[in-house]
Amino acid sequence: MYFTDRGIEELEQRRGEEEVSLAWLADQLRAFTDLNPEFETAIERLATWLARLDDDDDDG
Repeated sequence: MYFTDRGIEELEQRRGEEEVSLAWLADQLRAFTDLNPEFETAIERLATWLARLDDDDDDG
């Protein structure tokens, strides 16, 4: 188990039944980055990865 899995598990346990919009998630990611600028690169990578989940692997 990765260290980050603990936070993911807590998120799932506390909020796993909730439904949120992607706009809400984007706002929360922006707020988190504003408070924790040292995580800007990680948040950018996560957001880009989520945005491109449905892209074909062949497109480069």
